[in-house]
Amino acid sequence: MAIGKIQRIPLREVWRHEERDFSAWLSENIDVLAECVGMELNTPEREQSAGDFSVDLVSENGAGETVIIENQLERSDHDHLGKLLTYSAAFDAKHAIWIVGDARSEHAATVAWLNQSSSTSFYLLRAEAVRIGQSEPALNLVLVIGPSKESKAVGAEKREQAERHVERRAFWEQLLPRIRDRNALHKNCSPTNDNWLTSPSGIPGFYYLLRIGTNWWAALVEIYHQDLRWNKAALLALQAHKAEIEAKFGTSLEWDLRPESRGSWLRFESKQGGYRSPAEQLPSIFNGMIDAMSRLEAATRPYLKAVAAKADDALRANSNHAPQQTGV
Repeated sequence: MAIGKIQRIPLREVWRHEERDFSAWLSENIDVLAECVGMELNTPEREQSAGDFSVDLVSENGAGETVIIENQLERSDHDHLGKLLTYSAAFDAKHAIWIVGDARSEHAATVAWLNQSSSTSFYLLRAEAVRIGQSEPALNLVLVIGPSKESKAVGAEKREQAERHVERRAFWEQLLPRIRDRNALHKNCSPTNDNWLTSPSGIPGFYYLLRIGTNWWAALVEIYHQDLRWNKAALLALQAHKAEIEAKFGTSLEWDLRPESRGSWLRFESKQGGYRSPAEQLPSIFNGMIDAMSRLEAATRPYLKAVAAKADDALRANSNHAPQQTGV
C-alpha cells in the first residue's frame, strides 16, 4: 500500500491576503475551526466594527456566547495580541480565538495566563497549509494553548486570594485604631493581607495572636520555640494553671499541643462573624476581639515567665539525659 507524505506549504501561497482570502475561506469552512477547539460555531460575520478597528470574524457557539476570531498568517506579534484583547472587551466575548502562522513562546505564555486571569476563554492556534502528493491544499489547525478546567480553577483561586487579601487588610485597618485605644499589646502592628496579627509577649517563646476567617475570629496565645521539646514542656506547664486561667478568662479555652510542629497554642474562637460580615456587624465583632484578647492576656501573662523557666529547665534536663551519638 502506497502511503503519501504530508508536505507543508507556506500559508501565503494558499491564502495571499488574511482578510480577503483566509478569513473568507474560514468563514465558509468554520467547521474546521470548530473541530479543533471542540466547540460548535455558527457561520461567522466578517469585519465587525470595534471602535476604530474591525475584528476578522465574530461567531456564536451553541450556547449563544460570542466568539471572536483574530487571524494572523505570520508569527504572532504584540499588535495582534492587543487587538485580540480589544475585541474581546468590545464584544464582551466569552471565547477569543487567535490563529497564527507561528506562535512565539511569550505569547503562548500570555494566553495561558489570560485563561487563569479572565472569565473569557482564550485559544491560540497554529495554522498550517498541507497537501499530500498532488492533492489540493488543506488547512491543518494545531491547538497550542486553550482553556482547561484546571487553568480556570487556578485562576479562580488567584482571584479569590486577591479578594481575600483586600478584605483582610481593610478589616485590620478598621480594627487596629480601636484596639490601640484599649490595649497596647498590638500598638506596633500594621495592617497586612494575612489572616493573623502577631504581637510578642515580651517573654521569648510566647506570642499573642488575633486571627480572622470569613465568618469567625480567634484570640490565641501561641507557644513557638525552635525546639519542639520546649514547646511541649511550656504548654504542659501552662496547662497546670488551666483552672485559674479559664476562670479568669471567663470560659473554657482550646488547648492544642502539636508534637510535630514548632507551634502550640491555647485559643478562644468565636463564630459570631469575620472579615466578610456586614459592615453594621463589624463594631460588635471588633469589641468582641478586643475584649477577648485583653482577657486572654490578663489571664495568662502572670504565668508566662515562670512557665518559660520551667520549659528551659525541662529542656536542659532532657539534653543532659540524651544518649550520646557515636560515629559509625
